[in-house]
Amino acid sequence: MNKKNNWVLPVIVIAQFLCTSLWFAGNAVLPDLVKDFGLNESALGHITSAVQFGFIIGTLCYATLMIADRFSASLVFFISAVLGALANCSIISAEQNINSLLILRFFTGFFLAGIYPVGMKIASDHFEKGLGKALGFLVGALVVGTAFPHLLKTFTSSLPWKMVIIFTAGLSIFGGILMLLVPVGPYQKKSLSLNFTAIFSIFRNRSFRSAAFGYFGHMWELYAFWAFVPVILRTYTTLHPEENLNISVLSFLIIALGGLACIIGGYLSQNFGTKKIAFTALLLSGCCCAASPFAFNLSFIPFLIFLILWGLVVIADSPLFSTLVAQNAPAQIKGTAITLVTCIGFSIT
Repeated sequence: MNKKNNWVLPVIVIAQFLCTSLWFAGNAVLPDLVKDFGLNESALGHITSAVQFGFIIGTLCYATLMIADRFSASLVFFISAVLGALANCSIISAEQNINSLLILRFFTGFFLAGIYPVGMKIASDHFEKGLGKALGFLVGALVVGTAFPHLLKTFTSSLPWKMVIIFTAGLSIFGGILMLLVPVGPYQKKSLSLNFTAIFSIFRNRSFRSAAFGYFGHMWELYAFWAFVPVILRTYTTLHPEENLNISVLSFLIIALGGLACIIGGYLSQNFGTKKIAFTALLLSGCCCAASPFAFNLSFIPFLIFLILWGLVVIADSPLFSTLVAQNAPAQIKGTAITLVTCIGFSIT
């Protein structure tokens, strides 16, 4: 990458984090939506799932239509950021019911499909040899974003939930504007025609297939772990009533530190190889998963260290698998390949 453009990666990382605040910070106000609009408690799970489902359908549509490869990826990112912000902000426009909330959160997730995987595509257009390190920073920021709602719950209890929604919508639009500043990457190859068979033919490539299936297994464990971190901590307090834990802060800490692991893994991949570091992280996280039932017998400090270690290795391989996917996909459909693999990965979660 040209040294004159060494500002590109920080801009991409910041833009990604700001835009995905629609997802991350929005989750923190979901209990307020249930309370203010008089919904059933079960609505909380449905509203959360609507975003995931929207993202899955969105990535499928973006991949099938090869949007990130046929059009300017930065422009796709910007438009998706604005539309996602509008969908999310519409929640505050009038009295909502469960159906309208599900639709609006679905479209928020749908347009996030033009942010997360497209941001990785933009990064891969600017980096070749250092792609693992670049995506390490990118996914690292997203990990911190994933943990953000847990911290937000601690500091926004006195703020109206509508202010949180407006604030995150503004962040998303600003992030989209930032991405417009990123020039076309030197490794970009635009696909000029729509090819519906291309997205399936890439799985014939053995190296691509191996990277993709590694990513699928990683996603299965990752989101199970992230979803259950508060449950694990709550269960520990039940078994050890003498411990008075701040579950929100500890959940943030355990998940957010994984962002550091992504960055470290990216640097290690430059010296030891992307595939080797990805394999090591996946193996260690699998061992942590197998050992987890026994961890509840530990005293608090060793138990916390174990969860932090698991939180580090469970995410460290994520940018590395994305790197292997990008490196083994045909350049002209690289964005489509990343989006499709992301779609399948999130479908598994």
